[in-house]
Amino acid sequence: MEFWVAVQALILGIVEGLTEFLPISSTGHQIIVADLIGFGGKRAEVFNIVIQLGAILAVIWQYRQKILEIVLGLPREPQAQRFTGNLLVAFFPAVVLGVLFADAIHQYLFNPITVAVALVIGGLIMLWAERRTHRIEVETVDDMTWQHALKIGCTQCLALVPGTSRSGATIIGGLVFGLSRKAATEFSFFLAMPTMVGATVYSAYKYRELFQPGDLAVFAIGFVTAFVFAMLAVRALLKFIGSHSYAAFAWYRIAFGLLILATWQFGLIDWSTATA
Repeated sequence: MEFWVAVQALILGIVEGLTEFLPISSTGHQIIVADLIGFGGKRAEVFNIVIQLGAILAVIWQYRQKILEIVLGLPREPQAQRFTGNLLVAFFPAVVLGVLFADAIHQYLFNPITVAVALVIGGLIMLWAERRTHRIEVETVDDMTWQHALKIGCTQCLALVPGTSRSGATIIGGLVFGLSRKAATEFSFFLAMPTMVGATVYSAYKYRELFQPGDLAVFAIGFVTAFVFAMLAVRALLKFIGSHSYAAFAWYRIAFGLLILATWQFGLIDWSTATA
Protein backbone atom coordinates (compact mmCIF):
# COMPACT_ATOMS: atom_id res chain seq x y z
CA MET A 1 0.00 0.00 0.00
CA GLU A 2 1.41 3.35 -1.03
CA PHE A 3 1.91 5.94 1.70
CA TRP A 4 -0.08 8.65 -0.11
CA VAL A 5 -2.99 6.28 -0.65
CA ALA A 6 -3.03 5.55 3.09
CA VAL A 7 -3.02 9.29 3.82
CA GLN A 8 -5.89 9.81 1.37
CA ALA A 9 -7.87 7.06 3.12
CA LEU A 10 -7.19 8.66 6.49
CA ILE A 11 -8.24 12.13 5.31
CA LEU A 12 -11.46 10.92 3.70
CA GLY A 13 -12.29 8.75 6.71
CA ILE A 14 -11.98 11.80 8.96
CA VAL A 15 -14.12 13.89 6.61
CA GLU A 16 -16.82 11.22 6.44
CA GLY A 17 -16.88 10.68 10.19
CA LEU A 18 -17.03 14.37 11.07
CA THR A 19 -19.62 15.38 8.48
CA GLU A 20 -22.01 12.43 8.10
CA PHE A 21 -24.29 13.39 10.99
CA LEU A 22 -23.70 17.13 11.05
CA PRO A 23 -26.05 19.26 8.90
CA ILE A 24 -23.27 20.31 6.52
CA SER A 25 -23.40 17.54 3.86
CA SER A 26 -20.96 14.65 4.07
CA THR A 27 -21.41 13.85 0.37
CA GLY A 28 -20.61 17.41 -0.58
CA HIS A 29 -17.46 17.45 1.54
CA GLN A 30 -16.39 14.07 0.17
CA ILE A 31 -16.77 15.28 -3.42
CA ILE A 32 -14.75 18.45 -2.78
CA VAL A 33 -12.00 16.90 -0.64
CA ALA A 34 -11.61 13.86 -2.90
CA ASP A 35 -11.15 16.17 -5.87
CA LEU A 36 -8.58 18.29 -4.03
CA ILE A 37 -6.45 15.29 -3.04
CA GLY A 38 -6.91 13.44 -6.32
CA PHE A 39 -8.87 10.44 -5.05
CA GLY A 40 -11.38 9.34 -7.66
CA GLY A 41 -12.51 6.65 -10.07
CA LYS A 42 -14.29 3.36 -9.44
CA ARG A 43 -12.01 2.51 -6.52
CA ALA A 44 -13.20 5.66 -4.77
CA GLU A 45 -16.85 4.68 -5.19
CA VAL A 46 -16.21 1.38 -3.40
CA PHE A 47 -14.14 3.14 -0.73
CA ASN A 48 -17.01 5.55 -0.05
CA ILE A 49 -19.32 2.59 0.58
CA VAL A 50 -16.92 1.22 3.18
CA ILE A 51 -16.38 4.46 5.11
CA GLN A 52 -20.10 5.24 5.08
CA LEU A 53 -20.69 1.88 6.72
CA GLY A 54 -18.12 2.79 9.38
CA ALA A 55 -19.97 6.03 10.11
CA ILE A 56 -23.40 4.41 10.40
CA LEU A 57 -22.07 1.68 12.70
CA ALA A 58 -20.87 4.44 15.02
CA VAL A 59 -24.37 5.85 15.49
CA ILE A 60 -25.79 2.34 15.84
CA TRP A 61 -23.28 1.73 18.64
CA GLN A 62 -24.15 5.06 20.26
CA TYR A 63 -27.85 4.11 20.42
CA ARG A 64 -27.39 0.36 20.94
CA GLN A 65 -29.43 0.32 24.17
CA LYS A 66 -32.39 2.11 22.57
CA ILE A 67 -32.20 -0.16 19.52
CA LEU A 68 -32.15 -3.26 21.73
CA GLU A 69 -35.18 -2.02 23.68
CA ILE A 70 -37.10 -1.45 20.45
CA VAL A 71 -36.21 -4.85 19.00
CA LEU A 72 -37.14 -6.70 22.18
CA GLY A 73 -40.33 -4.67 22.58
CA LEU A 74 -41.63 -5.10 19.03
CA PRO A 75 -43.78 -8.19 19.72
CA ARG A 76 -45.75 -6.60 22.56
CA GLU A 77 -44.87 -2.94 23.20
CA PRO A 78 -47.09 -0.40 21.35
CA GLN A 79 -44.46 2.31 21.76
CA ALA A 80 -41.77 0.19 20.09
CA GLN A 81 -44.19 -0.73 17.31
CA ARG A 82 -45.15 2.91 16.73
CA PHE A 83 -41.52 4.05 16.68
CA THR A 84 -40.58 1.34 14.16
CA GLY A 85 -43.59 2.22 12.03
CA ASN A 86 -42.57 5.88 12.02
CA LEU A 87 -39.08 4.96 10.83
CA LEU A 88 -40.49 2.87 7.99
CA VAL A 89 -42.86 5.65 6.95
CA ALA A 90 -40.04 8.21 6.95
CA PHE A 91 -37.68 5.83 5.16
CA PHE A 92 -40.01 5.03 2.24
CA PRO A 93 -40.03 8.31 0.20
CA ALA A 94 -36.24 8.47 -0.17
CA VAL A 95 -36.09 4.80 -1.16
CA VAL A 96 -38.57 5.31 -3.99
CA LEU A 97 -36.94 8.45 -5.36
CA GLY A 98 -33.44 7.08 -4.82
CA VAL A 99 -34.12 3.93 -6.85
CA LEU A 100 -35.76 5.95 -9.63
CA PHE A 101 -33.31 8.83 -9.93
CA ALA A 102 -30.03 7.92 -8.16
CA ASP A 103 -28.06 7.23 -11.36
CA ALA A 104 -29.22 10.43 -13.07
CA ILE A 105 -28.48 12.50 -9.97
CA HIS A 106 -25.02 10.99 -9.69
CA GLN A 107 -24.31 11.67 -13.36
CA TYR A 108 -25.48 15.29 -13.52
CA LEU A 109 -25.31 16.71 -10.00
CA PHE A 110 -22.28 15.14 -8.32
CA ASN A 111 -19.88 18.03 -8.87
CA PRO A 112 -18.46 20.77 -6.63
CA ILE A 113 -20.49 23.59 -8.20
CA THR A 114 -23.79 21.86 -7.44
CA VAL A 115 -22.51 21.13 -3.94
CA ALA A 116 -21.55 24.78 -3.37
CA VAL A 117 -24.94 26.10 -4.49
CA ALA A 118 -26.78 23.54 -2.35
CA LEU A 119 -24.62 24.41 0.67
CA VAL A 120 -25.49 28.10 0.38
CA ILE A 121 -29.21 27.57 -0.24
CA GLY A 122 -29.40 25.00 2.57
CA GLY A 123 -27.61 27.38 4.93
CA LEU A 124 -30.08 30.17 4.20
CA ILE A 125 -33.00 27.81 4.81
CA MET A 126 -31.45 26.74 8.12
CA LEU A 127 -31.15 30.36 9.23
CA TRP A 128 -34.78 30.97 8.32
CA ALA A 129 -35.88 27.85 10.21
CA GLU A 130 -33.94 28.85 13.29
CA ARG A 131 -35.26 32.43 13.35
CA ARG A 132 -38.92 31.58 12.86
CA THR A 133 -41.20 31.01 15.82
CA HIS A 134 -40.62 27.44 16.88
CA ARG A 135 -43.75 25.83 18.32
CA ILE A 136 -42.89 22.46 19.85
CA GLU A 137 -45.49 19.70 19.38
CA VAL A 138 -43.16 16.73 19.94
CA GLU A 139 -40.69 16.69 22.83
CA THR A 140 -39.18 13.22 22.25
CA VAL A 141 -38.95 10.78 19.34
CA ASP A 142 -41.38 8.47 21.16
CA ASP A 143 -44.10 11.16 20.94
CA MET A 144 -44.04 11.38 17.13
CA THR A 145 -47.00 10.46 14.94
CA TRP A 146 -46.82 8.86 11.52
CA GLN A 147 -47.76 12.23 10.00
CA HIS A 148 -44.64 13.83 11.51
CA ALA A 149 -42.56 10.92 10.23
CA LEU A 150 -43.95 11.20 6.70
CA LYS A 151 -43.24 14.93 6.52
CA ILE A 152 -39.66 14.42 7.67
CA GLY A 153 -39.27 11.53 5.25
CA CYS A 154 -40.30 13.81 2.40
CA THR A 155 -37.75 16.45 3.44
CA GLN A 156 -35.06 13.74 3.46
CA CYS A 157 -35.62 13.36 -0.29
CA LEU A 158 -34.05 16.79 -0.76
CA ALA A 159 -30.76 15.26 0.35
CA LEU A 160 -30.56 13.31 -2.91
CA VAL A 161 -29.04 16.55 -4.23
CA PRO A 162 -25.38 16.55 -3.08
CA GLY A 163 -24.59 19.43 -0.77
CA THR A 164 -28.08 19.52 0.75
CA SER A 165 -27.20 17.20 3.67
CA ARG A 166 -29.42 14.30 4.74
CA SER A 167 -29.08 15.18 8.41
CA GLY A 168 -29.61 18.87 7.66
CA ALA A 169 -32.80 18.20 5.69
CA THR A 170 -34.28 15.89 8.33
CA ILE A 171 -33.27 18.00 11.34
CA ILE A 172 -34.55 21.27 9.89
CA GLY A 173 -37.63 19.48 8.60
CA GLY A 174 -38.23 18.21 12.11
CA LEU A 175 -37.91 21.70 13.57
CA VAL A 176 -40.29 23.17 10.99
CA PHE A 177 -42.86 20.42 11.64
CA GLY A 178 -42.92 20.86 15.41
CA LEU A 179 -40.23 18.60 16.85
CA SER A 180 -37.99 19.80 19.65
CA ARG A 181 -34.34 20.30 18.77
CA LYS A 182 -33.35 17.08 20.58
CA ALA A 183 -36.18 15.03 19.03
CA ALA A 184 -35.39 16.29 15.52
CA THR A 185 -31.71 15.47 15.92
CA GLU A 186 -32.24 12.02 17.40
CA PHE A 187 -34.86 11.06 14.81
CA SER A 188 -32.39 12.15 12.12
CA PHE A 189 -29.85 9.73 13.63
CA PHE A 190 -32.35 6.87 13.79
CA LEU A 191 -33.61 7.53 10.27
CA ALA A 192 -30.01 7.45 9.05
CA MET A 193 -29.73 3.81 10.11
CA PRO A 194 -32.13 2.18 7.61
CA THR A 195 -31.44 4.85 4.99
CA MET A 196 -27.66 4.50 5.02
CA VAL A 197 -27.61 0.74 5.57
CA GLY A 198 -30.01 0.32 2.65
CA ALA A 199 -27.93 2.61 0.43
CA THR A 200 -24.73 0.82 1.45
CA VAL A 201 -26.14 -2.63 0.70
CA TYR A 202 -27.49 -1.46 -2.66
CA SER A 203 -24.21 0.19 -3.61
CA ALA A 204 -22.13 -2.76 -2.41
CA TYR A 205 -24.17 -5.12 -4.59
CA LYS A 206 -24.02 -2.75 -7.55
CA TYR A 207 -20.21 -2.41 -7.36
CA ARG A 208 -19.48 -5.89 -5.98
CA GLU A 209 -17.05 -6.70 -8.79
CA LEU A 210 -14.85 -3.75 -7.81
CA PHE A 211 -14.04 -5.08 -4.33
CA GLN A 212 -10.46 -6.33 -4.45
CA PRO A 213 -8.50 -8.10 -1.66
CA GLY A 214 -5.55 -5.81 -2.33
CA ASP A 215 -7.60 -2.79 -1.21
CA LEU A 216 -8.40 -4.27 2.20
CA ALA A 217 -5.78 -2.26 4.09
CA VAL A 218 -6.90 1.04 2.53
CA PHE A 219 -10.55 0.26 3.28
CA ALA A 220 -9.68 -0.69 6.86
CA ILE A 221 -8.00 2.67 7.48
CA GLY A 222 -10.98 4.57 6.11
CA PHE A 223 -13.53 2.39 7.94
CA VAL A 224 -11.93 2.67 11.38
CA THR A 225 -11.24 6.38 11.00
CA ALA A 226 -14.82 7.11 9.91
CA PHE A 227 -16.19 5.07 12.84
CA VAL A 228 -14.10 6.88 15.45
CA PHE A 229 -14.71 10.39 14.15
CA ALA A 230 -18.43 9.76 13.58
CA MET A 231 -18.72 8.68 17.21
CA LEU A 232 -17.00 11.87 18.35
CA ALA A 233 -19.17 14.02 16.07
CA VAL A 234 -22.46 12.47 17.23
CA ARG A 235 -21.64 12.91 20.90
CA ALA A 236 -20.41 16.46 20.36
CA LEU A 237 -23.55 17.39 18.41
CA LEU A 238 -25.89 16.05 21.09
CA LYS A 239 -24.03 18.09 23.69
CA PHE A 240 -23.91 21.17 21.46
CA ILE A 241 -27.65 21.35 20.75
CA GLY A 242 -28.41 21.40 24.46
CA SER A 243 -27.54 25.09 24.58
CA HIS A 244 -27.04 26.22 20.96
CA SER A 245 -29.00 26.57 17.74
CA TYR A 246 -27.98 25.30 14.30
CA ALA A 247 -27.13 28.82 13.12
CA ALA A 248 -23.37 28.16 13.37
CA PHE A 249 -23.70 25.27 10.93
CA ALA A 250 -25.78 27.43 8.60
CA TRP A 251 -23.10 30.15 8.49
CA TYR A 252 -20.42 27.52 7.92
CA ARG A 253 -22.37 26.12 4.97
CA ILE A 254 -22.82 29.56 3.44
CA ALA A 255 -19.16 30.54 3.90
CA PHE A 256 -17.86 27.22 2.54
CA GLY A 257 -20.21 27.28 -0.44
CA LEU A 258 -19.32 30.87 -1.31
CA LEU A 259 -15.61 30.06 -1.03
CA ILE A 260 -15.96 27.26 -3.58
CA LEU A 261 -17.96 29.48 -5.93
CA ALA A 262 -15.42 32.31 -5.55
CA THR A 263 -12.44 30.09 -6.36
CA TRP A 264 -14.31 28.82 -9.41
CA GLN A 265 -15.51 32.25 -10.56
CA PHE A 266 -12.03 33.80 -10.32
CA GLY A 267 -10.36 30.83 -11.98
CA LEU A 268 -8.33 29.76 -8.96
CA ILE A 269 -9.66 26.20 -9.18
CA ASP A 270 -11.47 24.70 -12.17
CA TRP A 271 -14.25 23.06 -10.16
CA SER A 272 -16.57 22.90 -13.19
CA THR A 273 -14.76 19.90 -14.64
CA ALA A 274 -14.52 17.96 -11.38
CA THR A 275 -16.82 15.05 -10.64
CA ALA A 276 -17.07 12.54 -7.87
